[in-house]
Amino acid sequence: YLTLANGGGLAEFVTASESLTVARPPEVSAAQGAGLPIAGLTALQALTQAAGLNLDGSGQKKNILITAASGGVGHYAVQLAKLGNTHVTATCGARNIEFIKSLGADEVLDYKTPEGAALNSPSGRKYDVAVHCAITGIPWSTFKPNLSANGKVINITPGPSTWAAIAQNTLTFSKKQLVPLLLWAESENLDYLVKLVKEGKLKTVIDSKHPLSKAEDAWAKSIDGHATGKIIVEP
Repeated sequence: YLTLANGGGLAEFVTASESLTVARPPEVSAAQGAGLPIAGLTALQALTQAAGLNLDGSGQKKNILITAASGGVGHYAVQLAKLGNTHVTATCGARNIEFIKSLGADEVLDYKTPEGAALNSPSGRKYDVAVHCAITGIPWSTFKPNLSANGKVINITPGPSTWAAIAQNTLTFSKKQLVPLLLWAESENLDYLVKLVKEGKLKTVIDSKHPLSKAEDAWAKSIDGHATGKIIVEP
């Protein structure tokens, strides 16, 4: 079973409300399912509920930017976005460019280059939606000129600067929006992700696996901020 609430710890056994769990089919390994309850749901909610994207390919085509696309949330966001009618521009480090292309991204920027740091689309597109997955902050002033007239930035880790930019946009009546993502638990969404994995339409890319006895190694790798996909701790 997979659970999606009250995360933040590691243990061999946990208890969870039945309403907050979904069955894991045999086609989905425990490691594949482990990243879905938080990272996968964050990507799904950002794209469907915050950005209004239809993952069945219907609706008007949208240009989407995904920062830190090789990370836990980002690599799910790229795959999910491509299920919709989208053109995806993604940022990552140079070593992961081909990896992100393999997930379906149409354009990939090395965030350490001037173009990548400025978030400029190689094809000159303006973004209708930017899903900001990077831990390190990118100022609103960098996003704003790259957005379409009604574009929005969905910040999955909002901090004080996020709320300040939101207040400023409200005062100036800007049509461009900065939106903090506040994740809430819905087992239906988790079940949807599990079905996508089972059908081969979504995959959990595993950076590394660590035994519970060496969980500190997993935490250290996570804090370092350079994992490709998910870091898994196994009992």
